[in-house]
Amino acid sequence: MKKIAMLGVGYVGLVSGTGLADFGNEVICYDIDPTKIEKLNNGDIPIYEPGLVDLVKKNVEKGRLKFTNELAPAVRESEVIFLAVPTPSGKNGEVDLSYIFNAVDQIAHLINGFKVIVTKSTVEVGTNDKIREHLLSRNIAPEMFEVVSNPEFLREGSAVGDFMRPDRVVIGTRSAKALEIMKEIYRPLYLIETPIVATDVHTAEMIKYASNAFLATKISFINEIANLCELVDADVHQVAKAMGLDGRIGKKFLHAGPGYGGSCFPKDTSALTKISEKAGMRMSIVETVIEVNNRQKMRVVEKLMKYIPNLKNKTIGILGLAFKPNTDDVRDAPVLTVIEEILKRGGQIKAYDPEAMKEMRKYFPQITYVASTEDAAKSADALIIMTEWNEFRNMDLNYLKSVMKNPIMIDTRNIYDPQKVQAVGFIYDCFGRKTVN
Repeated sequence: MKKIAMLGVGYVGLVSGTGLADFGNEVICYDIDPTKIEKLNNGDIPIYEPGLVDLVKKNVEKGRLKFTNELAPAVRESEVIFLAVPTPSGKNGEVDLSYIFNAVDQIAHLINGFKVIVTKSTVEVGTNDKIREHLLSRNIAPEMFEVVSNPEFLREGSAVGDFMRPDRVVIGTRSAKALEIMKEIYRPLYLIETPIVATDVHTAEMIKYASNAFLATKISFINEIANLCELVDADVHQVAKAMGLDGRIGKKFLHAGPGYGGSCFPKDTSALTKISEKAGMRMSIVETVIEVNNRQKMRVVEKLMKYIPNLKNKTIGILGLAFKPNTDDVRDAPVLTVIEEILKRGGQIKAYDPEAMKEMRKYFPQITYVASTEDAAKSADALIIMTEWNEFRNMDLNYLKSVMKNPIMIDTRNIYDPQKVQAVGFIYDCFGRKTVN
């Protein structure tokens, strides 16, 4: 058991801190936002993540998980300090590390014994070296700390399961002592044979970017294949299924759609191109992945305008605002582009999402938010499915058609059988599958 401070109680920090507490460690989560800490202490979880509410409650009641906005005791009482602060994209696509180094500056004044400082946030390659140099420049003796890279691989919507049953735990360090401390923290996973990948720090930092860039590449690749399928009268579902049966390829992330979004893939692919530029080379594949993804978002609007060339004063119902199901995160969601383009062309929008409407209001307060799929369809000139929430998979299509002004459905997630939807009387379009309209 270790005493741990988790600095930053955003998505990564809250899930990771709670998971580490569930492993038997004593974890105190710090955040600069007193309102967030007050809510957490009152049992109010600020993000939507299945299973997280119960896990937080359990570990708070066990006394292993605490929340505070007082940094000094959190740092001084802990042997291991995780940095889970934001690392957003800067204006030029590089990672903004200001939150990281602000945190490091504050830690420097509070070190009262040996500390392992762990970067959980996604940072560009070489950042952990800079953290070490930064602490040394603050006259912190080298024997008083070690810096470790421990990147996260959490998928929003299944983050609790990903943390409790990970494919691997990556630990990048230059110190055998720090490695043993990190292994002790993750000991419950080690006992069930979760691979602990121990590397140098630069390699650990690169593993995170390489992993996310590869997954983004699979998404953009299958989206381009889907677009080609439409032109040559092939079915991307069957193509993807056959591809996925090849063990060298694997079936995950081979689902055609409107492009990737969220807090990781857009930011990390962009950052990787900047890292490569600094190193004197081009990541041509990743640059193309980004280009394809941006183009794919516009394909949704192009499909809509194929049936409604003039969107002025037309009402478009949108089902799904989160970038994926089981989350309320709308950051870089493909729907942001779709909404912006419809509004730009004079269209009106009625939108419904089970969890993400509150977040989307921060981006588009002017659109109409409704309480159900039926409300989104009423008097709509077209209906666009943007997120594959389970409740969208079995809608009453006959009813939806009866209340719509025009029975047009753009299914960007391919969750319906084209023939069945068209049999109801819909004009139906999707990605990479045969449709006869």
